Amino acid sequence: MNLRMVLRSTALAAVCLLGTAGAWAQAAPAGGAAVPAASKVGIINLRGAIGNTAEGKQASAELQSQFAPRSAEIDGLTKQINELQQRLQSGQGKLSDEEVQRLTAEGQRLTQRLDRRRNDFQEDAGAAQQEVLERIGRKMVDVLDRYARENGFSVVLDTSGQNSPILYASNQIDVTQDIIKLYDTAYPVKAGSSTPAKPAATTPAKPAATTPAKPQK
Repeated sequence: MNLRMVLRSTALAAVCLLGTAGAWAQAAPAGGAAVPAASKVGIINLRGAIGNTAEGKQASAELQSQFAPRSAEIDGLTKQINELQQRLQSGQGKLSDEEVQRLTAEGQRLTQRLDRRRNDFQEDAGAAQQEVLERIGRKMVDVLDRYARENGFSVVLDTSGQNSPILYASNQIDVTQDIIKLYDTAYPVKAGSSTPAKPAATTPAKPAATTPAKPQK
């Protein structure tokens, strides 16, 4: 069981819940009219931005540490089951019927235990990851809202959604790195602290006109 893979898969599902909070950034003008050519449009990889903030990295490390023992237990059970299966296969025609029945029953018992542990792990890890994504996502939408208004953006589209309609976008309109920097300024975290600091009282300053990095994948 790969803990990082589980957390990534739950993150993909949980981040979809942020869609309603950030819908303002993806909505077309009223009446379905096309966005005027002069309108300023930007894109953001919301999921990547959340994971690359200082708070997001800290939360990810904490979740890794929190769930590591349970992940190790699952790996241990999986190893025991595999070893039993190998003993049964290599012992065909050599083991007594009594020993075969004992090993089979032991394998079934371990398999049931593994299934329970794995289901509980995925449910708890998913809930923990969802809480982090929603907590950071709500605040990030506020940061993005201020940034868009201060910099004259009419629309900011999220490229991280599974059903994102964007097929191509210039790197020059990607605001992901700008939002990460502004978020870290507004919501700084302290080393070793599981509780993020309160947001700064001042409004983040308008960033310098630099070429943003490529979108996060």
